[in-house]
Amino acid sequence: MHLSHLQWERSKWGQWGILLMLGFLMFLGFTRWRSRSTVNPSLQPLPQDPYIQVYFNHSEANIYIEPYRGTQRLGDNLEQVMIETINQAQTSIDLAAYELGLPKLARALRDRHRAGVQIRIILDNQHNRAWSEVSPSDVGALQGSERNKYEEFRHLADQDRNGQLSSAEMAEADALHILKKAQIPILDDTADGSKGSGIMHHKFIVVDNRHLMTGSANYTTSGVHGDGLAPDSRGNANALLKIESPALANLFTQEFELMWGDGPAGRKNSLFGLQKPYRPTRQITTPGSVIDIQFSPTSRKLPWSESVNGAIARTLSSAVQSIDLALFVFSDQMISNQLAQKAETGLSVKALIDPSFVYRNYSEGLDMLGLAIPDHRCQYESGNQPWEQPILSVGTPELPAGDKLHHKFALIDDRTVIIGSHNWSNAANEKNDENLLVIQNPTVAAHFRREFDRLYRSANLGITPKLQKKVHQQQQKCNR
Repeated sequence: MHLSHLQWERSKWGQWGILLMLGFLMFLGFTRWRSRSTVNPSLQPLPQDPYIQVYFNHSEANIYIEPYRGTQRLGDNLEQVMIETINQAQTSIDLAAYELGLPKLARALRDRHRAGVQIRIILDNQHNRAWSEVSPSDVGALQGSERNKYEEFRHLADQDRNGQLSSAEMAEADALHILKKAQIPILDDTADGSKGSGIMHHKFIVVDNRHLMTGSANYTTSGVHGDGLAPDSRGNANALLKIESPALANLFTQEFELMWGDGPAGRKNSLFGLQKPYRPTRQITTPGSVIDIQFSPTSRKLPWSESVNGAIARTLSSAVQSIDLALFVFSDQMISNQLAQKAETGLSVKALIDPSFVYRNYSEGLDMLGLAIPDHRCQYESGNQPWEQPILSVGTPELPAGDKLHHKFALIDDRTVIIGSHNWSNAANEKNDENLLVIQNPTVAAHFRREFDRLYRSANLGITPKLQKKVHQQQQKCNR
């Protein structure tokens, strides 16, 4: 077939057009790939106190390659911080955690155990079964978050992406299987002969009776790195503190010993929950810091002021300039009442609460906004006290899909930090095994200032459209 000159010219430019279009599409693809694969810190790291180092898994001053999904992302690698400290252990490691699902952390513990280091582990009873122990019939019975965690485990374990898990893949990815195969002793909060405490909610590691790691992060992929099944997830927003203090480590070891008793094979002499004796606030010092420590729970037979929530309220009452809160849940009415008194003096109060809790009828975030919402039975929370002088600096941060605001911290006057596993709730105060630290140190506080500012700058604050819709729906439902 012969082409006329005009047809040939059209064909030539058509080919060039196709090539140009392909080039443009390749350029766009490269640009998008580069934007996804190249991450640069937007901030310089802050100075660390030599005795108290602070790390955030969403830090904007650091980057790392996530070990399980291979994603380059902003943040401090909390798992690596723990591993590096564990690798230095010479004599002992005591770990108490709500969950333990990080394979690399488990392998580090196994290796130190093989090197002769004494390792003891306490978990919550709901999270003391290795995924490799789950039978096919058990898988069918899994629901909700547990089913999601199992599917995430399968996804991360399936390294060759053939849809099937080999025994080698399962063993490599199953943190509890790694620990149990190494015969590292593990017990949970049923070791006292009960069905378990409220929950064994601690997240701490004591190494060689002098190094303490604690904070808000659960030792799981979702608590540290991100959900395996949610590509945009970067992990629930959490903090990890590494503290060098034999005195503080000793207090955490005492808490561990109460729960451990004589170990998993001994008598039922472990103490969890309210079976433990009351432990008042203790104070220790490190160079440049004053640290108060108290453990939950506290019996209702004792005055509320002597509880951990009472200690929180007492610390907040000392504020003279500002109080900034970043909380997973905030449901203690008496703490809210204390905050209201401080806000009425003109003191700056800001609060960020996880989106899944902020607008629930029992959330103190509603009180701060001057609102009350009835529950599904059209009943208001007993003793509820919406603030007479509401503030609008309360809301929720913008988070990557799949992530939660899991923090439990308060920043007071840019000098004092409240931090720990302890949620600001009645359950944490009266039922759960928890810990709370109050740290007076401006260098430490500066890290929490940066984290709060990061979360606050894009937060949804005040009476948002979502909140207005919820109020309207409940009014319609309850005023029929």
